[in-house]
Amino acid sequence: MVWNLPNKLTMLRIILIPVFIILLAFGWSDLGEIYVLNNLIPMNHVLATVVFIIASLTDLADGKIARKNHLVTNFGKFADTLADKMLVMTALIFLVSFKMAPAWVVAIIVCRELAVTGLRTIVLEEGGKVMAAQMPGKIKTTTQMIAIIFLLMNNIFFSAINIPIGQIFLYICLIFTIYSGADYFYQARDIFKK
Repeated sequence: MVWNLPNKLTMLRIILIPVFIILLAFGWSDLGEIYVLNNLIPMNHVLATVVFIIASLTDLADGKIARKNHLVTNFGKFADTLADKMLVMTALIFLVSFKMAPAWVVAIIVCRELAVTGLRTIVLEEGGKVMAAQMPGKIKTTTQMIAIIFLLMNNIFFSAINIPIGQIFLYICLIFTIYSGADYFYQARDIFKK
């Protein structure tokens, strides 16, 4: 494996996932809570959100750096996608356990992620081409990240005016999850004719 900067950022994201899990799994009640605009937020959620944001920023950075500097590697292609799925699925599972997200929404998102990952593997093996992320998929990823951050932070800044911004972004994410998933399968329809 080549230890270039994008791969190091991907590994950092993978290392941050257990930290994220530990912060959320073990309530850390002794860390207390903080008030933000009359909104009570557990401190472990604040710390977990900071870890999630850092991990998400490494996702944004590693791909751009790899493409710009021609540092794309097979490890990077594999680990980057794997790290993204692990981070997001972990966060969504915790949100369900905290009753902050409906299980059926998360189930659809997780099924889509697994189906598209499997489809990309088949397409790569059959035709040797990589299915690049399209705009609907990018919107899905962005709204997913925003939803997770606001849900973990109890809709910070918006709860005072009773706008469930995290839930709104989660349902926008759901729409683009279904649409982009269907679009991937439509693009790969020739594979299933063989």
